[in-house]
Amino acid sequence: MSASRYKQLVDQFAARIHSGQLEPGTRLPTHRQLAKDNNMALVTASRVYAELEKMGLVSGETGRGTFVRDISVPAGHGVDQQPVADGVLDLNFNSPSLPSQTRLLRNSLRDLSLAGDLEALLHYQPHAGRWHERAIVAEFLKCRGVQAETEQVLIVSGAQHGLACTVMGLLNPGDVVAADALIYPGFKVVSETHRLELTPLALGRRSPDLDALEAVCQQRKVRAVYSMPTLHNPMGWVLDLAWRQRLVRIARQYDLLIIEDAAYALHVEDAPPPLASLAPERTVYVSGLSKSVATGLRFGFVVAPPQKVAAIERVIRATTWNTPALVTRMACQWITDGTVAQLEAEKRSDAMQRQQIARQILQGVDYISHPASYLIWLPLPEEARADQIVTELLAVNISVSTAEPYATTEHVPHALRLALGSVALEDLPQALQRVRDVVSLYIY
Repeated sequence: MSASRYKQLVDQFAARIHSGQLEPGTRLPTHRQLAKDNNMALVTASRVYAELEKMGLVSGETGRGTFVRDISVPAGHGVDQQPVADGVLDLNFNSPSLPSQTRLLRNSLRDLSLAGDLEALLHYQPHAGRWHERAIVAEFLKCRGVQAETEQVLIVSGAQHGLACTVMGLLNPGDVVAADALIYPGFKVVSETHRLELTPLALGRRSPDLDALEAVCQQRKVRAVYSMPTLHNPMGWVLDLAWRQRLVRIARQYDLLIIEDAAYALHVEDAPPPLASLAPERTVYVSGLSKSVATGLRFGFVVAPPQKVAAIERVIRATTWNTPALVTRMACQWITDGTVAQLEAEKRSDAMQRQQIARQILQGVDYISHPASYLIWLPLPEEARADQIVTELLAVNISVSTAEPYATTEHVPHALRLALGSVALEDLPQALQRVRDVVSLYIY
C-alpha cells in the first residue's frame, strides 16, 4: 500500500470518528480483517491503528480488540485539576476544605505580621530549610513512626516537588523503576519528564504483587521501587507489616532505592511502621501538608538517608532555591501549636463521614476503599467502557476520573476513581446517586 493510501485510511477513520459515524465504544475490525479488507500487509494495518491511537481516537486492548474512544472526554482525564463548570459536582479531584481553615489562616497571618523574625523571611533561605524548621519537621514525623535526625530532613514546596527532587537527584534517565500497575499520576508525570522506565507490578485485590517485583529484579537491573503503603492512591490500601517487611527484604537483596510516598498517611491511625523506619538506609520518605491542611499550602518534606541528602538539596537549589519562607514559617508554627494535628483529626473524621455516605448510596456495588480516605476505586465489568461512562456522567453534571491517569500498564483497566473530598457534604449523596444510576446500567 502506498504511503498516500495509508494516510487516506487513517484520515477516513479519523473523519468518521469526529463526525460521530463511528460511535464511542465501537469495536473496529481486527488488524487481520482490516488488512484483508484493504488488501494491505498486516504490519501496515497495525500502523493504521497505532496512528489512530497516537491521535487519541482509538484504544487497543489486549484480548479484546480496538475500540473507538469517546473524544469528548479530555485525554488523561483526572491527571490535572480540570476547571469545573458551574453546577458540576467534582468527584475527579480531591481538595478537601474545612470551615475553620480560613479563620486559622487569617489568625496566622495576623500573628506572623507581629513576629520578631519577619525581616529574615524576606531573604534567601538555606536550600533545605532553616535548621530549626527542619528540626520541627523531624520532631513532627516521630508521631508518624519516622525517626529522622534534623540533617536528614529537607523542606520542599509540597510532596510533588519532593518526589521530583528525589527522582532528579537520585535517579538517571533510563533507570528502571518498579511501580504498581496503578499509581499516583504525579509520579508518572515526574517519571516521564525524567525519562525513567516504569515497570508495572500486577495488583491483587488487597496489595501489589511482590512476586512480580522479585521476578523483574531477577530479569533486569531495577534501580528503585516507588510505593505508597499507607493509604494507596487510588486503591485506598493500607499494606500490612508482613508485606512491608518482604518489600524491604527484596530491596536489600537487589539494592533498590525505596521511594515512599506518604501523602495520604495522615488519614490512618495506628498504621504499620513506614518503610522509612524498616529500611532507613535506603528509603526516601516524601509527604507534606496539602492533604492535612490545604492544597494551596505548598509545604512538603523529604527524609533521606544521610548520604543522599546533598544530591536532593542540589535539586532544590536548581528548581526553587528554597521553599517560600513565609509559607514555611507559617506551616512550622501550625505544626508546633497543634493546628496540623487538629486539622488532621478533623479531616479523618470528615473522610469517614463521606465514606459512610458512600457505603449507603453504593450498597451492592463492588468498589475498593478505606473507611478513612477520600478515595473510591470502582472497577467496571469487562463489557463496560470507562470513557463512555465518564461522558454520560458529565452530561448529568458529575465529573469523575477514568483509570488512564493512574495506569502504568499498556492495557488500561476500565474503572472509575471517585474523589470524595471536594464536593460539599450536603451535595455528596446526590453526586454518588447519579454515579450509581449511570454505572448500574452497565453492572446489572
